[in-house]
Amino acid sequence: MLLRKSFSLLCLVALMAVAFGCSSTETKEGTGEYMDDAAVTAKVKAEILQAPSLKSSEINVETFKGIVQLSGFVGSQAEIATAAETARKVKGVTEVRNDVKIKSAGTATKEGAGEFVDNAAITGKVKAELLKDSSLKSAEISVETFKGVVQLTGFVGNQAEADTAAKLASKVEGVKSVKNDIRIKGNQ
Repeated sequence: MLLRKSFSLLCLVALMAVAFGCSSTETKEGTGEYMDDAAVTAKVKAEILQAPSLKSSEINVETFKGIVQLSGFVGSQAEIATAAETARKVKGVTEVRNDVKIKSAGTATKEGAGEFVDNAAITGKVKAELLKDSSLKSAEISVETFKGVVQLTGFVGNQAEADTAAKLASKVEGVKSVKNDIRIKGNQ
């Protein structure tokens, strides 16, 4: 009898641990929310891919608790508006934060092959610096580079993480400036 009560108590404790471990908080998604957000991100990316006036490779999509953050560099204000409009139409999107920027370093809006390689190298170096810092959850931070301008996006737990990411990015060779569009979880 005592063994059965002990076993029942152990099962109850384990069940509660699983339930609370998978529940969400203001700054952490529960398992179900994470899966929902992954599905919303995939749907938004698919819709952007199908939009004839958008280059899907230039637009990043991040989702946290139904809030979609768009980022990247495009050629016109019309593309920025179309991306936001496209995202808003997707089921499960509760809000769109549009951090897409116009490619305007001077008058040129297209990269040459050399610039593309340089930007890719800068992006890789910034990501490597973010990975080295143990105080950052670098998987939650996206990095895009256009003509030496680095854009940081995503959702992090606090302002210190966003500031650290921007500081690290700004120290990378070749970075001309940093646009820190990282959002703080819970500051919706």
